[in-house]
Amino acid sequence: MEGVGGGLAIATMQTITNYWPLLFPAMLLAGSCSKPATMEVDIFETSESGNKLTKVTTVARTGEMAEIAILPGEKYQTITGVGGSFTEASASLLNRLSKENRAKILEAYFGESGAKYSLTRTHIGSCDFSLGNYTYAPVEGDMELKQFSIAEDMDDIIPMIKDAMAISKEGFKIISSPWTAPPWMKDNKDWKGGKLLPEYQPVWALFFSKYLAEYKAQGIDIWGITVENEPLGNDSNWESMHFTPQEMTDFVVNHLGPKLRADGHQVKILGFDQNRDEELRKWVDVMYADEAGREYFDGTAVHWYASTFDYFPDALQYAYQKAPDKHLINSEACVDAEVPRWQDDAWYWSQEATDWGWDWAPEDQKHLHPKYVPVFRYARDIIGCFYNWVVGWVDWNMVLDRQGGPIWAKNWCVAPVIVDPEQDEVYFTPLYYTLAHFSRFIRPGAVRIGFKNPDADLQVTAAQNPDGSIAVVVFNPTESEKQFKISLGEKSTPGKISAKAIQTILIK
Repeated sequence: MEGVGGGLAIATMQTITNYWPLLFPAMLLAGSCSKPATMEVDIFETSESGNKLTKVTTVARTGEMAEIAILPGEKYQTITGVGGSFTEASASLLNRLSKENRAKILEAYFGESGAKYSLTRTHIGSCDFSLGNYTYAPVEGDMELKQFSIAEDMDDIIPMIKDAMAISKEGFKIISSPWTAPPWMKDNKDWKGGKLLPEYQPVWALFFSKYLAEYKAQGIDIWGITVENEPLGNDSNWESMHFTPQEMTDFVVNHLGPKLRADGHQVKILGFDQNRDEELRKWVDVMYADEAGREYFDGTAVHWYASTFDYFPDALQYAYQKAPDKHLINSEACVDAEVPRWQDDAWYWSQEATDWGWDWAPEDQKHLHPKYVPVFRYARDIIGCFYNWVVGWVDWNMVLDRQGGPIWAKNWCVAPVIVDPEQDEVYFTPLYYTLAHFSRFIRPGAVRIGFKNPDADLQVTAAQNPDGSIAVVVFNPTESEKQFKISLGEKSTPGKISAKAIQTILIK
């Protein structure tokens, strides 16, 4: 692939010196030696063999090695951020842990010694990973939303966000998404399924405005919103509300966009917010069909659940080409339909996980949902997304319990951090360290840059950060250690990556 652009402790800088292979004869005669070309690098690895964002060193090697050439002159998209989601499930679990373990998890996600999450998501009203159904506007017929209240969030989600903000040195962006309007605004009067009644479109737009204002009053600025989580529905298994591409675009152009602008909200509006398969093409065709849509839509949000291995590069490329000046963000991903394995690192490196499609996908889509390796799925997907113009990548729940909840819909899932609140125990799964390879080292404002990689077994991405450092992420899914050489102009350094491992090489 060519193109783009314990283990929590910060290691000291490693300097690797590479000498020029040839010296001018005149220099040799004079007894002089050449000046060494140096490359200062930090190398971190997470591997099946036990490394967890561990500082590793390389030694000089001889013989032929594949050369991964970094090409900072080839510039692509600017990265918005990488991170995970504030859900009621995660926030309620943090409330049940000791102060020490709560602080440990938040530091691991947002602190300088941790993953330094920079792009996050939360839900507007209840979702499947809530403790039950709720809305901020429960009073039927309250057309002016005088009874609007975010009280439901005041004891869990909001404190979690505020604590994260206090820890995060550089700050982070938040995307907020509704799963449904209040049932009284819908044609089926239910939390699940149905559509927004036309007469409530102005009220629903007002709902967004009030949400943004109430969160701002709590000191929390929302960077972006999606219009609807999974507008194609979820077979009515939990909160949902259906839109067609045209219905969503009309709502944004005629109601949501103008209302938010009139009320002074500087917030990004992202459309779609469902699986990045061929359906994505249909939505961007409508969203960006004319200047009205382009005026109000700031980008497109996508999820990864259409496949456990295919990141649908053609669909992502199509969405980018349709609107190259807009955001393209993966807003949700997780190991779904699985109960987490507790203190079992080996499972996360094994080809045992299955997803919803293993049992429920239509026959013509079954091939997209084989058994898979959870770590591989994350590493491959983030690298593949970055290679295809995605600017931000957001995981789902930051914290779940040993059952894969709490979740009222009983749709058990896995999170990077699993806790046992009864025993006050915390398990950082290999997924946490995998995500940190990207979030910690590829910072907001980084520009994805080019590279040449002759080794088809290795997957690579590279980005140059605002401070000038270059982060190169190398993923080796094979059963064998791999040797290679990283070069940047005239400088180079030999390297190696363990079998079944992910590695970040930070070039200063």
